[in-house]
Amino acid sequence: MPFSLLAHMPAIDKLVIWPLYFDSNRSRSQGRMVSSAEGVSNPTLDEVITAAIRTGFDPEVEREKRHPKTWHESAGRILLPKKEPKSLVLKRIAKNLRGRRK
Repeated sequence: MPFSLLAHMPAIDKLVIWPLYFDSNRSRSQGRMVSSAEGVSNPTLDEVITAAIRTGFDPEVEREKRHPKTWHESAGRILLPKKEPKSLVLKRIAKNLRGRRK
């Protein structure tokens, strides 16, 4: 990979978490990574940050980043230390997101 691309990639010991992973209005092919029952409608970056903190993580926030599938939307992302499987991390954050929306 060219050096310029490597400079924009997160460290290998980080998990990249995008708000669209939790969007129950999206299909899996559109980027949702949790079940629609676990997701919420149109989650914001701030909601995901709050849910991650309440779940016990210390997120690194990158507000200017855009997901490749939704490059026209400025959603941002968070980076978390890679200490457990991504699927488990997503489920824990999704549970907190749903709890906050009720």
